[in-house]
Amino acid sequence: MYVRNFIFGAEDSLVSTVGLLSGVATGGVVRADIVITGVVLIFVEAFSMAIGSFLSEEATEEYQRRGKVHLKSTFISGVIMLVSYFVAGIIPLLPYLITSVTNPFWSSIIVTLISLFFLGLVSAKVLHTNVLRNSLRMLIIGGLAVGIGAFIGQIFN
Repeated sequence: MYVRNFIFGAEDSLVSTVGLLSGVATGGVVRADIVITGVVLIFVEAFSMAIGSFLSEEATEEYQRRGKVHLKSTFISGVIMLVSYFVAGIIPLLPYLITSVTNPFWSSIIVTLISLFFLGLVSAKVLHTNVLRNSLRMLIIGGLAVGIGAFIGQIFN
């Protein structure tokens, strides 16, 4: 359960963060504002995902056990989701934080898509699913998030 929460949190973070950053960057926003936007997203979404995980685990346990909720396990699930979302969210933001990177837009997309591919690979190994299909699915989902973000950013540019 904890490994699954970590993987899902990381996948969600990578996809949503790269999508947002792509849209904001395509919208013509300066680098400093992109960094602020990314940092706010990572903190708010990490907290939101952690609370969501905690509440859903708590509700599931309460339903299954008719009132006997183990707060320790639901708390741990929430913390794992918080950490995985936060750590993975740094990946697409990192090229914008490193001032020596001349084109952080493309660097962010490339490093995120590579991370998603490998996360899909690890996820498939852990969950015993098809490795290539899972890895490509994560790559495609990340690419779609970039496309949607860039498209919306262009509309408002």
